[in-house]
Amino acid sequence: MKLAFQIAWRFLTSAKRQTLIIILGISVGVSVQVFIGSLISGLQASLVDTTIGQSSQVTIIPLEDDSSISNYDEVVSVLKSDDQFNIVSPALDLGGIVRNGIENTERIVFRGFNFEEANQIYAFDEKLLGDSQLPNNMNEVLLGVELGEKLGVSKGDQIEMLIGTEVYTLTVSGFFDFKVSSLNQTWGVASLETAQGIKGEPVISSIETQINEVFDAETIALTYDQSLASYNLKTKNWMADNQDLLSGLQGQSISSLMIQIFVIISVVLGISSTLAITVMQKSKQIGIMKAMGITDRDASLVFLSEGLFLGVFGAIGGVLFGLGLSYAFTTFALNPDGTPVVPLLIDGGFIALSAGIALVACLLASLTPAIKSSKLTVIEVIRNA
Repeated sequence: MKLAFQIAWRFLTSAKRQTLIIILGISVGVSVQVFIGSLISGLQASLVDTTIGQSSQVTIIPLEDDSSISNYDEVVSVLKSDDQFNIVSPALDLGGIVRNGIENTERIVFRGFNFEEANQIYAFDEKLLGDSQLPNNMNEVLLGVELGEKLGVSKGDQIEMLIGTEVYTLTVSGFFDFKVSSLNQTWGVASLETAQGIKGEPVISSIETQINEVFDAETIALTYDQSLASYNLKTKNWMADNQDLLSGLQGQSISSLMIQIFVIISVVLGISSTLAITVMQKSKQIGIMKAMGITDRDASLVFLSEGLFLGVFGAIGGVLFGLGLSYAFTTFALNPDGTPVVPLLIDGGFIALSAGIALVACLLASLTPAIKSSKLTVIEVIRNA
């Protein structure tokens, strides 16, 4: 084994230019894998976070529309005891009309939350404008910025909300900006106690959750559909509600995989053909070594060792080049606000896997020349000399 390593290293160093070109080719292949994989992973994570990162991922709702959940404390306890859920937040939604004066009226989706839990989902505290505050007191409401502008109100003003035939007076605690016009124009949020006081019942309309593994949402929902049936409840999940997004994510993953497969195939073919040529170039040396007593096994190990050396150096170079390319992309491809156009997700496990695949590919590519060298005989070398 040691002799094979020494001979392989001698062969590689005797043709430095050829060796460097092979290592560069492997490095480029690995760097493409690292960069494309990081880019696609980052894009997928960004899309998922933008779409459902600040919304409920599995939602518990009544079986019948327009009904409420009265026994929610028990259900909330069950969900919180399940390690699959990291946030469980009850919510009460009421539809109505808000007005500032007689003529200035707008429709509102009035949502009541326990902000200790709900803020972990919606990050209200990060979306507050100016000196706005979360509505922790009774009969306070936080309005979407566009809804507030339409009503022409400021923090501390009072507005009236009409639900059915009842009129309720609320104090504006401030405004939020979700960067989503449909929410900014319609949402008003308050404490769950305020919403239940207006409803007149200690009920909720849904239980919103976020889970540890977002792509397990459908499986978790199907499991809880059975157990929650006895409470007259059912689930809905983001995967069922965002089929187009899932199709896009799957398409991205498939395209990334295809690119990486073809890169590996090209690397394998390049190494295999180059080492095969090396066998022909070094056939005299191999014949002389066999005449001196080197075994067929050691002759094949020479080229397997070459594949190993090339794979190791190519993988190291590829990882470094790929990380450098990723860093350059996040430095120069920026949005006007200075954030990367597409955030890259640098996953140590994926990088190690890419390097490992390159190493295995190099060893596989060296099998053909290794077998060919083991079958080369001294007589054949003399005949072709």
